[in-house]
Amino acid sequence: MQAELLLQQRQRLIQDRLRASGRVLAVDLAQEFNVSEDTIRRDLRELAAAGLCERVYGGALPVSPGSTTLAQRVGEAPERKAALAAATLAFIKPGTTVFFDAGSTNLAIAEALPDDLELTAVTNTPLIAAALMDKPGVDLIVIGGKIDRRVGAAVGARAQRDIETLRPDLCILGACGADIDAGLTVFEYEDAEFKRLVALGSASVLAAITNDKFATSAPHRVIAAAQCSALIVEHDAPADAVGRYEAAGIVIAHARKTKA
Repeated sequence: MQAELLLQQRQRLIQDRLRASGRVLAVDLAQEFNVSEDTIRRDLRELAAAGLCERVYGGALPVSPGSTTLAQRVGEAPERKAALAAATLAFIKPGTTVFFDAGSTNLAIAEALPDDLELTAVTNTPLIAAALMDKPGVDLIVIGGKIDRRVGAAVGARAQRDIETLRPDLCILGACGADIDAGLTVFEYEDAEFKRLVALGSASVLAAITNDKFATSAPHRVIAAAQCSALIVEHDAPADAVGRYEAAGIVIAHARKTKA
């Protein structure tokens, strides 16, 4: 009984460290609690199985907050997403082929495209396709198949077959979590597979990341952070996290500060 109580206390303390620091290392926790690293790794496995953290090499990260459906996320923080969208437009060049991945920020980017910008847009997301239909300069290609309601897009076998024939100049990738070590991650397995296909087939990849996704992880990795050409971040993105991406050679663009 005492051992169980100590186990619960230790795991609660680990969750406290995750909330405070955004990341924990097994070696540090083992020293702090005076237990073996194997004991800490077992704690982390149990916490991960309960959905309370995501394990990464050497430790754990908080679970990404982006686990709701796309339809639910569309109305969240519209000003911040609009600012990220405005900063992303500098990376979208006329005459290119651009893939718009599923995501509420990516929807804001599609909506922000100037009406006179001519390009070929590709998407697997009905909400984004509807926004792009209103852009007279856009030639639109829609990737089809069964829609995953949580993702808000087609990500299954047919969608994967269709996207293999395309080679976009730019992939605007959606992600649920972003960490320099864990990479860009998402919650759904097929979504990760589809995104990876698009990213690997594109000349360049960027992602627009809200602050709440930094130093978090979801279960399925899409690509390593270093495979991103650029990250679009909020004006007050955590400097330590941004610095690690810059050190890895990733271009960082800050959005303008939103009005209070």
